[in-house]
Amino acid sequence: MSYGEAVREVLRAPTRALRQAIPSVYQGYRELHDAALAPGALDVRTKELIALAIAVSKECDGCIAAHAHAAVRHGASPQEAAEAIGVAFLMNGGPATVYGARAFAAFTEFQAQRAEQDGGG
Repeated sequence: MSYGEAVREVLRAPTRALRQAIPSVYQGYRELHDAALAPGALDVRTKELIALAIAVSKECDGCIAAHAHAAVRHGASPQEAAEAIGVAFLMNGGPATVYGARAFAAFTEFQAQRAEQDGGG
């Protein structure tokens, strides 16, 4: 059995038991999961590659297995996965909500500046 399948198998029973103990928490998490990974400005493949890179940064075997599997299902190539993982090497430590909000504020600021420069201001 491969690494990914082995992790999924080891986690299957304890995850099921916990899900049965706190079903409403799991339902809320599932809704968040589905909303975050829904296609939008980014396609699902790209979002799964992002999730995979974050899973590496968070050192979460279960997350790595889940998002590696999902990335393959959504058509990611090995090179795309390797490059996403390379970004995780750079950013190891992962974003926190404070820094995520700061990053989004910076992005929208630069986007507005570019729109002004392009005459769309």
